[in-house]
Amino acid sequence: MAAILLPLGFVLIWPVLLIFILSFNTARDMFVGPAVWGLENWRVAFTEDRIPRAIANTFLIWGVQFVVSMPLSVFIAWVLARTRIPFSHALEFFFWVAYVTPGGVVAWILLLDPYIGYINILALKLPFVETPVFDIFSVGGIIWVGIMGNGIALKVMLLTPAFRNMDAALEEAARVGGASALGTMLRVTVPMMISPIALVMALQVMRIFQSFETELLLGVPIGFFVYSTVIFDLVRMVEPPRYGQATVLASITLVVLAFIIPLQRWILQRRRYTTISSGFRPGLVSIGNLKWAAVGFLVLLHLLLTVVPVVALVMGSFMQRTGFFEVDPPFTLRHWNFILSDPQFLTGLRTTLTLAFTTGLLSPILFSMLAYILVRTRWPGRFLLDSTIWVSAAIPGMLSSLGLLFLFLGTPGLSFLFGTIWALIIVVILQGNTTGVNIAKGAFVQVGFDMEEAARVSGAGWLRTYFRIWLPLLMPTMVLLGTLNFNIAAGTTASIILLASRDSVTLSILLLNHVIAADREMAAAISIIIGSMTLVTALIAREWGRRMTVRHR
Repeated sequence: MAAILLPLGFVLIWPVLLIFILSFNTARDMFVGPAVWGLENWRVAFTEDRIPRAIANTFLIWGVQFVVSMPLSVFIAWVLARTRIPFSHALEFFFWVAYVTPGGVVAWILLLDPYIGYINILALKLPFVETPVFDIFSVGGIIWVGIMGNGIALKVMLLTPAFRNMDAALEEAARVGGASALGTMLRVTVPMMISPIALVMALQVMRIFQSFETELLLGVPIGFFVYSTVIFDLVRMVEPPRYGQATVLASITLVVLAFIIPLQRWILQRRRYTTISSGFRPGLVSIGNLKWAAVGFLVLLHLLLTVVPVVALVMGSFMQRTGFFEVDPPFTLRHWNFILSDPQFLTGLRTTLTLAFTTGLLSPILFSMLAYILVRTRWPGRFLLDSTIWVSAAIPGMLSSLGLLFLFLGTPGLSFLFGTIWALIIVVILQGNTTGVNIAKGAFVQVGFDMEEAARVSGAGWLRTYFRIWLPLLMPTMVLLGTLNFNIAAGTTASIILLASRDSVTLSILLLNHVIAADREMAAAISIIIGSMTLVTALIAREWGRRMTVRHR
């Protein structure tokens, strides 16, 4: 445990402590000249008027998105995993497509911009419409993009494998007792799934302070700031940067963690949630003719999540100027020719591929081993390890990047990592550790101890048990972890933007630069490239995972 905690603490906790220490440095420029220690940063940070407004805005956006997306995601996961509906695996996979397709905010800007948005242009052609119908640059626009982005897709991806790993005998007993399909879901399935549901809820709470790109691109132009964009404004948009006050704001997330960690551990330990044992029998529930209504609803949802945004991106990437259909000709290959011949794009593509594949392969192995230690062993220090993993998620990406920048440049022997692909790999793997380890924990909790004990009694060692028992049962989760971290590596911006150099720039950073510069055609083209790369990888990984896991017949 010491060999695990020391390096994890150094790269996860020390940057947080370093930022906290520097929050007391009140010098005008903390990087030049002697330090001036005091509490001025803390006083100013909590007395400015926009700080309370930004925090209130953050909870407003998160709360509305959560109330809408969480119940809907639980229902969708139950329909996909526990009922007998046509095309269930295809419909489930399209949630993967929705998640790994980046550029959602870019697509909805192209669709709902009040002046050049495709939908508004079409609406203005109607005789009774005189003003733009939709405005994506609004509070409602931020909420909509958040829900249509990863608000639903990610939760369904996390919950569906857990719902699928449930013994059908429990539901059959409820049906024999006279319960309807809906009653069985509410009285049996959902209570048995409270562990993964609570995990997803906890991870969602952690995202209160994490969202950044959507709020930056849609909120800042109208003066609507949230927690993360205020931090970005303090660090990057004012001169000189107010690093001290920005780091003070990060302490708020530690207060949230103080409630999340004990709550999550209490939920996991108060009762058993084993749904797979040596007597496991898969099976599905019939919902009769309602299956076609469920399929129709899911198809409509996928049109909004994926098809409409992808069509908008493709159109935008080929237009002379997005929204100006009267230009002759309206479409061109000029943007694609420029991007594919741009040396900076080729550098970004090479860096992104290296970063994504390395992260996607290493992270499931690392996270599953940490989860095994937390769930299946009685080693001392497990609570400290679990707390370390949770605390690492408390710092928003921008401040995490800043802390690791201080770590790499200020630690003898580590300065050579700055600006290299190795620094980005370390950062991206660490960025996904809280979600990855806790997803793996949820999977380990579901599998009964008798499975491992039977293998050990038969003479199998730990490695053979892992590959013959754990790996097939956990394959959906392992593939999910690899795909999630591949997507994180391909699309992350805030956590690496301060650590990347010109030689290690990624496609996501190029994408953000083009959006900020209002070069939406280039941004649409880069979004399509990133989305195609992650989609092909997810398709291959998911099919491989399905061949090695539990099957419902």
